[in-house]
Amino acid sequence: MLRIHFTPDDFARVTLAPRPAPLQELNVALTMMCRQDGDLLHGSWRRRALRALPKATLPLADLVPAGRAPSFLDVLADSLPDALEQVRSAPAELVSAELERVYGPARTPAPAWIHDLHRGDPEAWRLIHHAQHAAFEVLLGPVWAQVQDLHHTEFVRRAVQLASGGVGSLLAGLLPGARLHGGIWEIPGRPQEVQLGGRGLLLLPSFHLSGGPLLSDLPGCPVAVTYPAGPGFPPQPDGSANRQTLVKVIGATRAELLHLLAEERTTTELAQRLHVSAATVSAHTAALRGAGLISTTRAGKAVLHQRTALGSLLLRQSTSTLG
Repeated sequence: MLRIHFTPDDFARVTLAPRPAPLQELNVALTMMCRQDGDLLHGSWRRRALRALPKATLPLADLVPAGRAPSFLDVLADSLPDALEQVRSAPAELVSAELERVYGPARTPAPAWIHDLHRGDPEAWRLIHHAQHAAFEVLLGPVWAQVQDLHHTEFVRRAVQLASGGVGSLLAGLLPGARLHGGIWEIPGRPQEVQLGGRGLLLLPSFHLSGGPLLSDLPGCPVAVTYPAGPGFPPQPDGSANRQTLVKVIGATRAELLHLLAEERTTTELAQRLHVSAATVSAHTAALRGAGLISTTRAGKAVLHQRTALGSLLLRQSTSTLG
């Protein structure tokens, strides 16, 4: 269980990242690309990504020899040039300590250029800069506009949740199984105790991440939690994903229901069109509403459902909008 400890001041310092962080999203995409966990939703994307990456990106694999990247790569700037400059400006002592951690005594011997980086060699830093830039252009460049749209929708959704329900409501509903208990935010996952100590908490959605959140805990900085917020599969370079993938994520009935909700429809009308019971429709709409894909309002005795902006964006990622 990950346990993040709040002071009273920290509750006033919970912030939502207003824009996506290019290098952090890249870090997540590279992590997901290298995972071998049988995740069918990412499988075809992984294969395409691995084929597309140029040789210039290989140094990034050297930086992560055992699955845990050095923390000086945890850069949350919201522009790529600023993010690349922040990586280059990492304190020398942090770089040295992190390289020694990832290439400890029991690890694989470090390549020669890693030793150069440990000494602060400018050419080694240029190698990293070139590798990150090349990886971003291939993996995220074609989908960055989609990531920005998704981020804006998620930001608005969570900002409304924070304003209406407070920090407790936001944190409890952000991740499956999470709860705020006695000033401690508990999240299922690898056991870890994190003290905010007045630094505050930054929440950053990712649209390539699946599974548990990622934590960045750097001295003197707010603790950053990167959490999965996408529809369940990575954005596609052409703005589309196939129908089969969408169905795997939300199910055939919910996919068709989402397609029908381009305009407001009642529960009864949906049941008639889908040839299912009203109770079945209610269960499906509750799930879609909980994911932020539809909204529900009352008009007298009728219950009206309609697709949200996030739901429409998800459908735009499916070939021929399921039709």
